[in-house]
Amino acid sequence: MTTSSSAGLPSPYGGGGGGANLADILERVLDKGIVIAGDIKINLLDIELLTIKLRLIVASVDKAKEMGIDWWEGDPALSQGARRTELSRENAELRQRLAELEERMSLEPVEKETHERRER
Repeated sequence: MTTSSSAGLPSPYGGGGGGANLADILERVLDKGIVIAGDIKINLLDIELLTIKLRLIVASVDKAKEMGIDWWEGDPALSQGARRTELSRENAELRQRLAELEERMSLEPVEKETHERRER
């Protein structure tokens, strides 16, 4: 069975009501969430060479938060707030290192002058 497009030509995508059904299915999946889990193991002569564990969760952001999944909020690549926190931490660390270096630089000449005076 073929359906026709608005130009009167057969549509390669099948029935016209499929879009509404797909939208309903997607809405249900995002509302409830779906988990797909799988393990792949590669063995050679009863020696496990490689294990890959795959976990895929498809859910809305709200549903993911309900489930306790919010890793994107702490990832600096995905969250503006996390990026600011990361930059603030890095900035504080660099300021501390700079202060330590400045302190060393100011102490070294004093110690050197004291050592030269003692030799005289």
